[in-house]
Amino acid sequence: MKKTLMATVAALALVQPAVAGSPAPLPPEPFVPTPVSPDWGGFYLGLQAGYANIDTNVPAVDGDGFIGGFFAGVDFDLGRTVLGVGVDYDLTDITLTPGVTVDSVFRVKARGGVEVGNGLIYGTGGYAQADATTLGSEGGYFLGLGYDYLIKPNVSLGG
Repeated sequence: MKKTLMATVAALALVQPAVAGSPAPLPPEPFVPTPVSPDWGGFYLGLQAGYANIDTNVPAVDGDGFIGGFFAGVDFDLGRTVLGVGVDYDLTDITLTPGVTVDSVFRVKARGGVEVGNGLIYGTGGYAQADATTLGSEGGYFLGLGYDYLIKPNVSLGG
């Protein structure tokens, strides 16, 4: 018993107490931000300007030229997929034949796209109505592809 008691006392003498001061703190782990995809959801409004090419079912009644106006709509961001609806109204002065000029174009559209980094690649389509001098209004469909790039939150540039 005496030998066991002596061995226990000797072992306890070798143990260092853990209460004398604090070790130096560990350096914090570096902050690595988690990539966040842009939010394309919500209402939008903007201006547009570009080039229009109008093809009709009537031979030799086609034209092209400047077009510009505004657009508005709403998009729903579903993760990497974006779905939305919108309207466009553009003014133009495209001559189809002498005496026939397209004055404005109105479009109701749907669009669906996929987020790629800060960009959105999308397809769009819907109903379009063109108003022309002497001919009145004519309706039809349109299809298109586009790319929008988010410059900063709530500001994008597209084509």
